[in-house]
Amino acid sequence: MKRLSITLLATLYCVSLSAQDFSDKLTLVIHGGAGTINRANMSPERENAYRQTMNIALEKGYEVLKKGGTSVQAVEAAIHVMEDSPLFNAGKGAVFTNEGKNELDAAIMDGRTQKAGAVAGVTTIKNPISAAIAVMDQSVHVMMAGKGAEQFAREKGLEIVDPSYFYTEARYKALERAKEQEKTELDHNGTKESGGKGGVDQRKIKNGPKTGHHSVEDLIFTEGKKFGTVGCVALDKYGNLAAGTSTGGMTNKRYGRIGDAPIIGAGTYANNATCAVSATGHGEYFIRSVVAHDISALMEYKGLSLADAANEVVMKKLVEKGGEGGVIAIDRNGNVAMPFNSEGMYRGYIKADGKREILIYKD
Repeated sequence: MKRLSITLLATLYCVSLSAQDFSDKLTLVIHGGAGTINRANMSPERENAYRQTMNIALEKGYEVLKKGGTSVQAVEAAIHVMEDSPLFNAGKGAVFTNEGKNELDAAIMDGRTQKAGAVAGVTTIKNPISAAIAVMDQSVHVMMAGKGAEQFAREKGLEIVDPSYFYTEARYKALERAKEQEKTELDHNGTKESGGKGGVDQRKIKNGPKTGHHSVEDLIFTEGKKFGTVGCVALDKYGNLAAGTSTGGMTNKRYGRIGDAPIIGAGTYANNATCAVSATGHGEYFIRSVVAHDISALMEYKGLSLADAANEVVMKKLVEKGGEGGVIAIDRNGNVAMPFNSEGMYRGYIKADGKREILIYKD
């Protein structure tokens, strides 16, 4: 009888909590990538273009929330804006692989149900975030990749485009520069022992030969000095959290490399009991550190606040391991955290009272 009473009380508590109106806590947060982003290498025109697009993304996402839409729907709307812009490394602005292709990844997670969906290595889906949502809502799976993910998207009626849609001159030139830099590095480190003049010592590649502060691995897996993933986290009027992330990966990447963005718990995570997180940065480090879930775990198991948990992971744990980047995060009270350990991060938020802020630099 006592156990029944406890169960009944717990059920009534959950029902009352789910009936609570969170309209006064509506919040939406976005990011557009982190890295060496400072005023010295940013023209006023380019900065204005970023701010305008981010403002539109905030407005589109928040409009969904104001009309009673879900956090998942708001995340999708905001990310669509950034996927459709050539300014960001996602969707239209995706970077090129070593083969001269655009391979895109995306993920979504619903904090209410703990359901998640992701796609990886797709080349013809106009808005990968929508494909990730379709995987979550219309399949029994969490992640689909490559041709299979594209077939699934077609069957679900999502917009399919020719791969040429993703071509932008700026991104292609970035690939050419990366290849030239890589060739210079490999030629410089070539030895007769490794196959004659200009040859490549594979042991040196594996162990990361240095050029200043960068290894050959850095030259292959780093998009210049900016990690251009986009993401969004949101809290809706029903008190539900959601997180979404979309990316074109890293310039000059090889071998079907997949980063942290579509990996649930690494670059994307949401749980109503704790927080919603979307990350941007050097994906390999975020995967190894399971960054997004680690922030949630610190809140759940140690009782840390959102800000303290996010700072502990991004400003301490990641730094100690050599990882660069940042996250946007939100909890069920509408608290926002946007820590990053790089020089800058495109980021912004809008809250129920209409307050909004768009930031780029550290200061």
